Amino acid sequence: MVFCLPLIAVAGEVTIVDVSVECPGQCTFSVTLEHADEGWDHYADRWDVVTLEGQLLGSRVLYHPHENEQPFTRSLAGVAVPEGMQQVKIRAHDSRHGYSGQEYVVDLPGR
Repeated sequence: MVFCLPLIAVAGEVTIVDVSVECPGQCTFSVTLEHADEGWDHYADRWDVVTLEGQLLGSRVLYHPHENEQPFTRSLAGVAVPEGMQQVKIRAHDSRHGYSGQEYVVDLPGR
C-alpha cells in the first residue's frame, strides 16, 4: 500500500536582505526583509534597531502580511542613536518563530 501526502511549503524565519541608513542627526533606517508570509497566522511582523549590546533603539512594526510583495522594504525615521556610536544591529521578527537567528550589523555614516 502506498500513501501520498501533499507537500506543504512552510515559511521559515525572516531574512534580512539589505539595510541602508542615513544619519543627519537622528537616523532613518530602510530595511529589506524576505519571508514566505502565509497570511495572518505567520508573517514577518517587525524589525528592530538595537545597540551591539542589545539595547532597543527603535522598532518598525509591520501590521499585515506581505504575501505578494517579497522581498519588501520598510523605513523607520527618527531613531535617536547615542552620540559616538558607530554601529548598530538590525534584528527581524516573525509572528510564529520570534526573532530570527540572523542579525545584521550596520555602520552608521558620518560617525
